[in-house]
Amino acid sequence: MHQKNYIRVLGLIFMFVLVLGASSLWASQPVSVKATVTQKTGKPSALFFSATVLGAGLAIGLGAIGAGIGQGIAAGKALEGMARQPEVTGTLQTNMIIVLAFIESLCIYAFAVSLILLYANPFKGLFIR
Repeated sequence: MHQKNYIRVLGLIFMFVLVLGASSLWASQPVSVKATVTQKTGKPSALFFSATVLGAGLAIGLGAIGAGIGQGIAAGKALEGMARQPEVTGTLQTNMIIVLAFIESLCIYAFAVSLILLYANPFKGLFIR
């Protein structure tokens, strides 16, 4: 029971840091174009592009980790149920496949977000003119 409370506390701390970071990000002053353009060449700096690649990598990485953990837990619990009650194996298997498809769709959404960040970045106009 102590381990479950520990995981809950870590989850709450993570969510608090995430919300705090997001709110401070949106409350900050807009970045001027001068900050992203080098003075000598007039070309966009690598900061915007490196942040985009980092964001895309985090999106797909965290999405895949979350989906993998969720699928492992769901499959494990379904197999436990099948072992305890073999007569409901068909129903549990059908439900497990549906749940795994929903979990995998979240990973595909993370992949789509990372592709949008890399190739059709909606924030590109704010930093590069």
